[in-house]
Amino acid sequence: MDDITELTQEERAQYIEDINRIAVCIHRVFRPDKINFGAYGDTMHHLHVHIVPKYRDGYEWGGVFAMNPHRTEPSDEELQKLIDQIKENL
Repeated sequence: MDDITELTQEERAQYIEDINRIAVCIHRVFRPDKINFGAYGDTMHHLHVHIVPKYRDGYEWGGVFAMNPHRTEPSDEELQKLIDQIKENL
């Protein structure tokens, strides 16, 4: 499945609820000024949404987010801490 129009009404409602649940979690953990949502699918043939925290004075504020800008790479410890915080907030 690679398009939201292929979902049933119930699946579509659940999909939007899942996106919202993740967005609430991202707000709690990362405290962004805004969250951007991106649903691209020209070459990736599956339904997915990018949920990206953005910061007013941060990289790419006011523009489209990069898929993988390699601006910062968390250490394994930092990454595990984020994973734990996200799990706690889901």
